[in-house]
Amino acid sequence: MKILNKYILKQIFIGFLLISFSLLAILWLTQSLRFVQLITNKGLPISLFIELTSLLMPRLFSLLSPIAAFAAVLFVYNRMLSDRELVIMKSAGISPAENAKAAIYFGIIMSIFGLYLNIWGIPQAEAEFNDLQWKVKNDVSHLMFKEGQFTEIQPNLTVFISTHEPDGSMSSLLLNDERNPKTRSTISAEKGRIIYTDKGPRIILVNGIRQEISTDSNQFSSLSFKRYSVDLGYGQNKKEKSENAREKTTWELLNADEDKTLDEDDIRHYKVTGHNRLVSPFYNLLFALIGCVGLIVGNFNRRGQTKIISISIAAMIAIQALSIALDNMCSKNLSLLPLLYLNLLIPLGLSVYILLYYNASARIHRRSTGEDKNED
Repeated sequence: MKILNKYILKQIFIGFLLISFSLLAILWLTQSLRFVQLITNKGLPISLFIELTSLLMPRLFSLLSPIAAFAAVLFVYNRMLSDRELVIMKSAGISPAENAKAAIYFGIIMSIFGLYLNIWGIPQAEAEFNDLQWKVKNDVSHLMFKEGQFTEIQPNLTVFISTHEPDGSMSSLLLNDERNPKTRSTISAEKGRIIYTDKGPRIILVNGIRQEISTDSNQFSSLSFKRYSVDLGYGQNKKEKSENAREKTTWELLNADEDKTLDEDDIRHYKVTGHNRLVSPFYNLLFALIGCVGLIVGNFNRRGQTKIISISIAAMIAIQALSIALDNMCSKNLSLLPLLYLNLLIPLGLSVYILLYYNASARIHRRSTGEDKNED
């Protein structure tokens, strides 16, 4: 790789990192707000909150990467043009294709990384995220009950446990239940375990004492038991978590019609998701080319490159919008799937053609000499 290409590539990488991390920070903040209430209400540690939101980063990075690549390439090449660096390169006989090599290399690198992320990274991260989120909402025994601490899992329902056992049970439990305004009860037991029913999770207590006092008459009662259950008040919860399309492997998505448990809508959604995993990473290469082609082949203008930059941004937005529209269309009609690939390949081919064959200077020269006009 030539020194010039290394220099440009380094500038692009620095710009890309700054832009992508800034956008990720903003999105991380917006996405994390929906977990704040879940964490604070259940008294879960901040480390769990960070782990939950961090597992969203691969998917967010995959969505932002092409846009960040476009912005970084556009900024670097526009700065080079403003500083006359590209003008000097052109005067030295360096071809537009040679000047665009750094952006192409960068686009290829990010496309390969995005492909890896889509095929392996995101499904694994999504599976871990959904599993952890399900545990936070449903598996109250290990995440909510802290050893040696009083935990208020519901308003007026406080639980204390001594230890978590390896088999999933809990030992030396104490429950204080004041959910019923007419009574106050305290329950102590040697052992306990969470079970899941159609009406929600319950805690089964073994070998304990239930003491209750009536708030109206102050009458006290005591009951010894060998087995007793308490409703934890979480409503209907599913024992098993459901999988979504993001957790599936690419092979499972592309062959969704072989899964007999899916209906027609799910099959179409799965297939479109699978094809998008293969197509979307290469928007890094396409948007990197779009960001630099106009500035490289266009003529230098001392007043700035507002027109070229505006056209490049409009092209990027149009392709991105068309991609989203095609996703929805293909989810209804799988015969339109080739359009997903054409939306990538046609602009990519056009960018390469302009880079190799378009000569703005020659076009202006022909216009000035009248060669483009039809002779009478």
